[in-house]
Amino acid sequence: MSGERGFAEFAESTWRELRRTAYLMCGDWERAEDAAQDALVKVFASWRRVRGPRVRAYAHKVVASAVLDQGGRPWRRERATDVLPEVAAADRTLDLDRKDALLRALATLGPGQRACVVLRYQADLTEAETARALGISLGTVKSQTSRGLAALRALLEPTPERDDV
Repeated sequence: MSGERGFAEFAESTWRELRRTAYLMCGDWERAEDAAQDALVKVFASWRRVRGPRVRAYAHKVVASAVLDQGGRPWRRERATDVLPEVAAADRTLDLDRKDALLRALATLGPGQRACVVLRYQADLTEAETARALGISLGTVKSQTSRGLAALRALLEPTPERDDV
């Protein structure tokens, strides 16, 4: 992939992934789209230097930085009150409930833990790539990820009181 055509192919193939990563970090689709767009603008500006196998990790680094830079605003989930959600089938309700539970659980994590968990397990970055993306040490990535996963497990694992999660 070279030049503008190569970038266009890259942007088209990673747009949804970058937006989803940003959403899982901030919980707001509009902010996620802004962060993904900002990331692609910066990737384009650096395209000649970052092409090749490093470009995906670099794009996630930029999207994570964009979300964390927006961090002054708390995670929030706004829902329109005049529009009812559609559920296509009863069996999808459980799947939607699980996704909603995961998003609520992610919202309880601090920004660092949430960023590490999302970059490691949703964006599928290595520990080293995550450390570079966030500008933190490898040990910090390991500890933040471990603590974040432990907190998610505590919130999401079924217990006798909560066996319907």
